[in-house]
Amino acid sequence: MSDGQWSPNTGQIVVSGLTKQYKNVRAVDNLSFTVEPGRVTGFLGPNGAGKTTTLRMLLNLVTPTSGTATIGGRRYADLTDPLRHVGAVLEASSAHKGRTGINHLRVICAAAGFPQGRADEALALVGLTPAAKRKFKGYSLGMKQRLGIAAAMLGDPRVLILDEPANGLDPEGIRWMRGFLKGLAQEGRTVLVSSHLLSEMQLLADDVVIIAAGQLVRQGPVDQVIGSMAQGVRVRVRTPQADELTAALKAQSATVTSDEHGVLLVDGADAPTVGRAALAAGVELHELTTERPDLERVFLELTAGKAGIR
Repeated sequence: MSDGQWSPNTGQIVVSGLTKQYKNVRAVDNLSFTVEPGRVTGFLGPNGAGKTTTLRMLLNLVTPTSGTATIGGRRYADLTDPLRHVGAVLEASSAHKGRTGINHLRVICAAAGFPQGRADEALALVGLTPAAKRKFKGYSLGMKQRLGIAAAMLGDPRVLILDEPANGLDPEGIRWMRGFLKGLAQEGRTVLVSSHLLSEMQLLADDVVIIAAGQLVRQGPVDQVIGSMAQGVRVRVRTPQADELTAALKAQSATVTSDEHGVLLVDGADAPTVGRAALAAGVELHELTTERPDLERVFLELTAGKAGIR
């Protein structure tokens, strides 16, 4: 297929049977998933799960042992002028410490054949125009992250791949990142983001791909993945008469556990049922709250006991 036939608007990422073996360590193990255009996809997994290795194989920085990874139906290495199709940031931006932010981008533009004006546009896109003439050595980690994203956007790519882009960002920066990436997806671009900030991923991502020990654990829209949790809703109860309430609830076939603070966690009974059981048993309640599953809870349940590296 020629580049004339490959449309960056199709931007679908397809990972199929991807495997990477390093001597006695299988970092990625027969991994398959799809990332669709027009959506933000969170790529999640414990430390050592194989996320960065997968992204590096997708960008042809690491050669797979077997399997394929394509963008718009083609390997990254087979794209002519790939920076116009795919933007990627796998670590905080690196630049000559004495070079200004704007000059760093202009050097990349010159090397890639982009108009010099794209450097100014990309810097404005990430909110770094006020720091354009500051030297890189004076940039904070968060500013370096933004500069890296600006560099990735120089070619106006339809696909953006980011590994832990929120590292070093303060709360305002994280909120900016969320709006920026959502805006790119709304334009029809494909956005794949690796992150360990699960609460932020629940706000940012449309879909998630969860891996552990190099294997796929779950993939799908965030709401569906959260809704698939076996335990579903849970009731949180604080009472000075925990033993009495536990006995009353177990008599109704509810499952009762407690956390490190002595708070009861009830599965198999809703809040009104717990309230009625407490009233009938003469138990005083200090808290009665319905807890719905979130992405962090689902992630921990799905990856529990699965080693990051084998």
